Amino acid sequence: MDSIFADFEEKILPGMTHWQHPRFFAYFPANAAPVSVVAEYLVSAMAAQCMLWQTSPSATELETRTVDWMRQALGLPQGFSGVIQDSASSATLAAVLTMRERALDWQGNSQGLAGQPRLRVYSSDQVHTSIDRAIWISGIGQENLVRISGQGRFRGMDTAELEAAIIADRAAGMLPAGIIGSVGGTSIGGTDNIADIAGVARRHGLYLHVDAAWAGSAMICPEYRHYWAGVEQADSIVFNPHKWLGAQFDCSIQFLRQPEDLVRTLAIKPEFLKTHGRDGVINYSEWSVPLGRRFRALKLWFLLRAHGLENLRAMIRAHVSWSEGLATRLAGEPDFEIVSQPMLSLFSFRHRPAADQDHDEHNLLLVNAINDDGRIYLTQTRVDGRVAIRFQVGQFETTSADTDTAFSVITEIARQIG
Repeated sequence: MDSIFADFEEKILPGMTHWQHPRFFAYFPANAAPVSVVAEYLVSAMAAQCMLWQTSPSATELETRTVDWMRQALGLPQGFSGVIQDSASSATLAAVLTMRERALDWQGNSQGLAGQPRLRVYSSDQVHTSIDRAIWISGIGQENLVRISGQGRFRGMDTAELEAAIIADRAAGMLPAGIIGSVGGTSIGGTDNIADIAGVARRHGLYLHVDAAWAGSAMICPEYRHYWAGVEQADSIVFNPHKWLGAQFDCSIQFLRQPEDLVRTLAIKPEFLKTHGRDGVINYSEWSVPLGRRFRALKLWFLLRAHGLENLRAMIRAHVSWSEGLATRLAGEPDFEIVSQPMLSLFSFRHRPAADQDHDEHNLLLVNAINDDGRIYLTQTRVDGRVAIRFQVGQFETTSADTDTAFSVITEIARQIG
């Protein structure tokens, strides 16, 4: 073991990106609060398969309890139930499969999609690529994911265009199945008007899934809930405590207004998976695509008990404030522009090169130079076809001094390469 660990430090660690560094400002964080790490040690040591109530009753009961704690913390109504999935990608796939089955009157799993009406699903162009994959895997097909153009500061779906597309598709003999809304899209924080698209979904009898994988954590702070006003009308919602609350990956919560629809879509009950003599128990393997399940609730239980909601709220509020402050400072520099205004703790910017330089090439050079420098870590995106640099604050132990460092590094290297 001494030799193996020495090789780990010498050969593996130098090639790892340090996701737990307080100056990790790229993508979104995959946090691992120390108390969550302790819980994961215990989970790994027990190595339980928590697929059924009887295979580890405490795991099932704790999942039910901690998910309901999170429901209350986010301000969701009592009617919602939930399940811990591995990631938002799996939760979205489960939602797409459910909307498919509901639209096909529960015949897709048994009869297949051949001979069925052509299904349609609607989203903005700001949603995560996990939505595309869910559409592929579900058999609906990429061509049937209808992109609705965005408008306003947060590029939310144009609801008039959305409704017109649904009506036109139905008139053409296609079968609208569902809508996927976004709260805090990965690129620049794209956010739909959830209340408006919920109204469209309700008028046309469509399933509504809301992807709030990153931004959902901020809804533990009541002052940010206006970003997803109307979310209580959704059929399912996903957010990732492993992104911004400090729970170690993987820990994604999917809330459901009618969990029986999800169970009807995914549950298979051979004799060897039945829990005899126990009425009313939940077998969470019937709520997810994989049969095998880890004891994910334990780290959430440790985290909430150790830090409490008020400390987690203080962390999120600080991250939002520091990000907004950095955006204001960069906007005050004559050679920088803010491309997308802060959505919670995420914004994007661009550096203006010399007159004879290509803007996109220059900003790609800049983000690569910043990352090669190693003091902070950023990533790029495209906004309206042009390169922009993303900045988000979300690491569990980031401080205001780290965002001050970010300002110094960004401006220093931009002027060096300029």
